[in-house]
Amino acid sequence: MLDSKILRESFPSLNRLDSKNNQIIYLDGPGGTQVPIQVIEAISHYYQRSNANTHGEFITSKETDIIIDGLRSRMSDMLGAENSNTISIGQNMTTLNYSLSHALSRKFKKGDEVIVTQLDHEANRGPWKVLEEVGVKIVEIDLLENGTLDYVDFKNKINDKTAMVCMGMSSNAIGTLNNFSKVKKYLTERKCLFLLDAVHYAPHFSIDVQEIGCDFMLCSAYKFYGPHISFLYSKPGLLDALDPDRLVVQEQTAPYIIETGTLNHAACSGVSAAIDFLSSLGEGNSLRDRLKSSFSLIANHEYNLASHLYEALQQYDKTNVIGPDFSTKQRTPTVSFVHSHYSPEEVCRMLADQNICAWNGHFYALRAIEQLGLKDKGGVTRLGISIYNTKQEIDRVISIIKSL
Repeated sequence: MLDSKILRESFPSLNRLDSKNNQIIYLDGPGGTQVPIQVIEAISHYYQRSNANTHGEFITSKETDIIIDGLRSRMSDMLGAENSNTISIGQNMTTLNYSLSHALSRKFKKGDEVIVTQLDHEANRGPWKVLEEVGVKIVEIDLLENGTLDYVDFKNKINDKTAMVCMGMSSNAIGTLNNFSKVKKYLTERKCLFLLDAVHYAPHFSIDVQEIGCDFMLCSAYKFYGPHISFLYSKPGLLDALDPDRLVVQEQTAPYIIETGTLNHAACSGVSAAIDFLSSLGEGNSLRDRLKSSFSLIANHEYNLASHLYEALQQYDKTNVIGPDFSTKQRTPTVSFVHSHYSPEEVCRMLADQNICAWNGHFYALRAIEQLGLKDKGGVTRLGISIYNTKQEIDRVISIIKSL
């Protein structure tokens, strides 16, 4: 069980008060979590002691090399990857995905099909839709009214022309946890590639890319208590078979071949600290074991809070909660709703007046919001629970929403 009181001491931003002496409540984790002091100190320490470019003969450059290599190793452990050479680093998930799609555009042929879903964030739709320019057909998987994907539609649309399937592991907009394992089984007899967007999944659950069997996976550190930086996992051998845009002077093998420009070294140091922080919450002899233990505790803590919030809002006659319920634990701790009297923007404004951080809109999952008939209503109000949230906070939020 997570000790919230001790855990919260690591997050200095949680102490902020407004002019009415209301302590801030962060429920904007799906848009980016707060960072622990360990991350702040790691970034500061890098700038104070090790700031340099890579591959030099002097001490600060060598230290920077160690930091980047250490980060690849930690991310490999976090994702259950084969080795650290499967981990590429980028500015953000969208940029990495566009780089990957452009590289694959040189491999796919006219008439090939790439599957995307109506539930996904545009960062896992837009990069693939540009392949239409080279004759690739983009096929959409339908989103059902209950906020889950239509897996019958999924199975029916996979065929001999399917070159790639791209889907999110969970919805950043409404919290749906997608059945990516089922989809992988649909691909057993196929030779197509399988890409997963783990940006909204990685902060909440342990990941094992080898067990999942995906070819590519993307995630972003600012969603799991680190700075703004992202990662691409590629199954061994896949990147080396591609021809991504790159400079002739950069390293021409995986994982570096898709990394353009100088990496954010200070951010790399910060992400390593974030992973170490997460692992410190669990038990085990190895980093991988400690992370698996930590995420088990995290998932349980967040489920308890999110299911409590969901039930309270579901029972309230002025709020309509969007997406699957919490009858099973197969759901992320993101609760989205619409209010019968106020728009999502108005609800968020009133919550902000009480020093509560929540988001409104479509969250770049525009197609999903359209399909659910919520675009003209301004989307949804989204409340995202993270490891530092408490039951006292959730009870306060529930009370305020019911007073609107």
